Amino acid sequence: MMPLVVALLCIAAFFAVAVLAAALGQRRDPTTTVYAASLAISTVLLLTALAHLIAGGPTLSVRMPFGLPVLGAHFRLDALSAFFLIVIDLGGAVASLYALGYGRHEDAPMRVLPYYPAFLAAMNLVVLADDAFAFLLSWEFMSLSSWAIVISHHREPANVRAAYIYLLMACFGTLSLLLAFGLLAGANGSFAFASIRGAEHTAWASGLAIILVLIGAGSKAGLVPLHVWLPLAHPAAPSHASALLSGVMTKVGVYAFIRIVFDLIGSPSPWFGLVVLAIGGITAFLGVLYALMQHDLKRLLAYHTVENIGIIFIGLGLALAFRANGIYFAAALAFTGALFHVFNHSVFKSLLFFGAGAVLTATHERDMERLGGLIHRMPKTAIAFLIGCMAISALPPLNGFVSEWLTFQAILASPQLPQWGLKLTIPAVGALLALSAALAAACFVKAFGTTFLGRPRTPAAANAVEVDRFSLAAMFILAGLCVFAGILPGIVIDGLAPAVAQLVGGVMPKQSAMAWLTIVPVEQSRSSYNGLIIFVFMVSSGTLTALAIHRFATRATRRSDIWDCGFPLDAPQTQYTPSSFAQPIRRVFGTVVFRVHEVLDMPQPGDTRAGHFGVRVIDPVWRFGYGPLARGIGWLAKHFDRLQFLTIRSYLTLVFCALILLLVVVAAWR
Repeated sequence: MMPLVVALLCIAAFFAVAVLAAALGQRRDPTTTVYAASLAISTVLLLTALAHLIAGGPTLSVRMPFGLPVLGAHFRLDALSAFFLIVIDLGGAVASLYALGYGRHEDAPMRVLPYYPAFLAAMNLVVLADDAFAFLLSWEFMSLSSWAIVISHHREPANVRAAYIYLLMACFGTLSLLLAFGLLAGANGSFAFASIRGAEHTAWASGLAIILVLIGAGSKAGLVPLHVWLPLAHPAAPSHASALLSGVMTKVGVYAFIRIVFDLIGSPSPWFGLVVLAIGGITAFLGVLYALMQHDLKRLLAYHTVENIGIIFIGLGLALAFRANGIYFAAALAFTGALFHVFNHSVFKSLLFFGAGAVLTATHERDMERLGGLIHRMPKTAIAFLIGCMAISALPPLNGFVSEWLTFQAILASPQLPQWGLKLTIPAVGALLALSAALAAACFVKAFGTTFLGRPRTPAAANAVEVDRFSLAAMFILAGLCVFAGILPGIVIDGLAPAVAQLVGGVMPKQSAMAWLTIVPVEQSRSSYNGLIIFVFMVSSGTLTALAIHRFATRATRRSDIWDCGFPLDAPQTQYTPSSFAQPIRRVFGTVVFRVHEVLDMPQPGDTRAGHFGVRVIDPVWRFGYGPLARGIGWLAKHFDRLQFLTIRSYLTLVFCALILLLVVVAAWR
């Protein structure tokens, strides 16, 4: 019981820090106090959850005498919630450390400080809630506190629009989850998770609840086509909050889906696994394509969150299908890959947003067209950002490769499924996943190359300086975790085993028992992976190559003309730009996936004015989904506006007609 009590006390401490920030902000700047306290509380929560998970994740529960009458408020700590507490509070601790330096550059810190610890508290409460009322209350508080952070830079119209869309999508998601809980509670109306878990649900109620949860949790996580708020809101927030929004809060959406679908509903039909799998594959593919089209560094990273959420849901869809068919070893493999990618994405995406924040602090630029050459001005940031780029591109021996490799291993087990629909769909999703991985590598070659390599494109990039030690410490902690989880992934896999066994009824082989720390997903005769051996080989071969070059290469100096893309000008304009990198992909997919509009203004010979080339990429979800919906709502609102100018006689007539209609409906229903 002690770990759960400690966790709840830490959450109370977060709320106390939020109140303290609001009180102190009237007299002095409490930036250091708030972020230092958040760092300490997050660290305590992180260590508590880690100890609980290492101990096997026993289930602890408590009922508080507040909340709904009779029901109260229930909280529960088990293996799954302990794992997600680790993800949340690792992100919170490192973001707070980063903010000790980055937060000093905020123009209006009091628009962020009171909401930051409240946001951390709300995310932790969602994971610990054990009844529908406490869950939804915490969920809505998480949405509102994060909305306040998104709109902190409210003087920019784009940020106000981003916050408005985020709030609309958050309310829509909460409504979907509310309806799902109403279906699962049934006629008895018991909203405690223990009662829902033990109840018998009809097939139609379970199916409809899964669809509602997919909408509600998927909108928070960023599934296509519910992702539209994410690339707007994440870049609008301060960079340390962007890391929490993208690397952590989206995982709370994943937690909600896992908790309700895998734990509360029970064993749905394997066809729901196909639905989740297909949506995950489409999300991964479209997310990376969207990212490739972006020139704004933070917007590019936000779209890559969509891609990685798709990868996670591919694993969850596979786990649903395998578990429904009783293939528990494959379900454990797919579920382990999904949870591992939850952890990995929270680490390398937070690292990359910290790197983007460091670039923004040093140059006041997010547009990659105006950067370049920063590896000379910010070498430490460049190294940390490069590690994050390699990890998110799934390059061995870093952590991103391991979770995607586990997901591919689960895909290879799909021939054992009896349903032909799954047998045909899973290889197609595997192809989308492979294509997404390749495009992700191309995207981060573009991101790192145009931001840190080459020559500075603007004076802001040429005059950049390295960021503070707190920001660098946070980035290198996460970079170290990318390397650690990549070369010693068996430790992480064994740590996930209690959560996997709790929800899918099987576990992967115990990795610590394998020789040389080799990962064996199913059986040793089929496949294995050893990140440590690959790491040692890469370091040793690279060192030997460098020594050989320095030992045997000539020291003579040779002079020759440099090759600069065929132009004799020594100018930044002769370099590749983000548009140059994205053009081949844009030409291939632009007319199929996007509505790409290219505008070329080329002066006639003898005309001295500058040429102009512009590209406009339109998200088809906006064009064919939300755009017509918004116009339809506007049309209805305009026409229904007449109702407020009716006479009392007209109002009474409307009420009478509505009553007659309801009576007819009730009579027909009976």
